[in-house]
Amino acid sequence: MSKCCAPFAAATGNRQLETRPSAVSGRRPLEGSPALSSSEKTRRGIQSIEIGSHLLKTLSDHGEPMALRDLALASGVAAGKAHPYLVSFCKVGFVTQDPASNRYELGPLALELGLAKLRRIDAVKEASKVVGELAAATSQGVAVAVWGNLGPTIVQLEEPARPLHVNLRIGTVMSLLHTATGRLFATYMPPRVIEDVLAADSMGLHYKNPNDAHSDTSLQKATEEVRRRGLARALGQPIPGINAFCAPVFDANGRIALGILIMGAAPGFDSDWDGDMARRLLACAAQVSKSLGYKPAKTTD
Repeated sequence: MSKCCAPFAAATGNRQLETRPSAVSGRRPLEGSPALSSSEKTRRGIQSIEIGSHLLKTLSDHGEPMALRDLALASGVAAGKAHPYLVSFCKVGFVTQDPASNRYELGPLALELGLAKLRRIDAVKEASKVVGELAAATSQGVAVAVWGNLGPTIVQLEEPARPLHVNLRIGTVMSLLHTATGRLFATYMPPRVIEDVLAADSMGLHYKNPNDAHSDTSLQKATEEVRRRGLARALGQPIPGINAFCAPVFDANGRIALGILIMGAAPGFDSDWDGDMARRLLACAAQVSKSLGYKPAKTTD
């Protein structure tokens, strides 16, 4: 060791100085490397996540299973580049692939995340507090539906004491034309919003009775009845032997926030407009609306 360095070495106990690793990368910072500004740190992202998210969004927008070549064309991501993403998405449940057609569609994890977001909406949380009590008090099936990108979508389901043989589950999209839930939303949603959904409905994409024809006149009559009664009713439609009521929940601005559906087998279901079932449902919906800040307009006799 040279004499000029001896005092410094003595001061440090003959130990070599160590640079502390970066807290972010774990590597020692290079001398002279410019520090990233806060705005640059904010803009930095992971491109692969952005590409994968774009593929998922394309699947969601398409609304039905897609072949790889169609997904590549619609998303603008080359098939060879998109395929590894889809393999990984299938492994974690974001996407599923039909073994017969090899087509891809959104998987259970995508549904789970979407529903988790919907449950964070105040209206759904408030409804969740009372629908279980309604189901227990009436011994009927009760469900909560919100407006999704494909139409009225079931986000909560309380099974009845006696199981109903209905193909209804969380995530089911209800027909605007042929269900009480659909007619309720068709009544209170802005007309421009439901036009595309009605077009899809007429093509049989949603939960409906295939024996019923598309009829603008019948839908208009149904919505007029909903406004007059304050709730929608279905008698044996779309499922024979199953009756249902659906009542609206409004937010503080007077817009429909969700629908509460009660349904049961016809022999034990009071389907009278002024019956106990309708009154209980309306009271439940009014309670949730009140918790959201809704104040009904005063009526003048």
